[in-house]
Amino acid sequence: YPTWLPNMVMVRMSSEKWRMCTDFTDLNKAYPKDSYPLPNIDCLFDGASGYELLSFMDAYSGYNQIQMHPTNEDKTAFIADHANYCYKVMPFGLKNAGTTYQRLMDKVFMNQLGRNVEAYVNDMVVKSMSVDRHLDDLHELFDTIGKYQLKLNPEKFSFGVQAGKFLDFLLTHRGIKANLDKCVTIINMRSPTTLKEVQQLAGEWPFCRVFSRRRLIRHYHFFNVSRRIIVSLRRPNVRRLSWNSRSHSRRCQF
Repeated sequence: YPTWLPNMVMVRMSSEKWRMCTDFTDLNKAYPKDSYPLPNIDCLFDGASGYELLSFMDAYSGYNQIQMHPTNEDKTAFIADHANYCYKVMPFGLKNAGTTYQRLMDKVFMNQLGRNVEAYVNDMVVKSMSVDRHLDDLHELFDTIGKYQLKLNPEKFSFGVQAGKFLDFLLTHRGIKANLDKCVTIINMRSPTTLKEVQQLAGEWPFCRVFSRRRLIRHYHFFNVSRRIIVSLRRPNVRRLSWNSRSHSRRCQF
């Protein structure tokens, strides 16, 4: 039997389809973190703004397009009904999967990134100032994709448009706008009662700070309180969540 043998976890995606993942919690704790940097989201949006035509693409099961090293395949083993299996490709759930895929994208599109392509892990946008130029840019992109045998998700194509969803934001030729679906989710969030709910609420800070940096300075208290609550609830002798009226008021203002 392999040393690492976790369970399968079924995760519902935004498309309402199911994705089979594996609970690599113990394996992730044992392995060092890959410190390869992900692109700065603000820089990505600034770099993709001001272009007349945009095309949005998404890799098809992107992580699964990277092969596992044969000596590490047994570490991805998992329990099934009547047998144990391991991955021959990089599975979802590994701690360093995102940075590994970003490193691949940076190498594959090194001659296009910043010029006519922006990429964040498996999300890509092609940007051009004219129709003719856009066709050339797409041709260059697909030549590169064919060379490295990457696969794209046809359900997430959007060619030659002036606006589209990119990393939970609405990217247009004028800049970025808030994704209304995301805003409704934040507005309808109830005041947190558990550690997980506090973490979810505090996790919306990166999404919101892009649009109103000055105004969000007023809400620093709210996120500072959230951070302190998260730290305190992780202590073994703390079991109750302290969410007072001031925190609730700040949350409503936010």
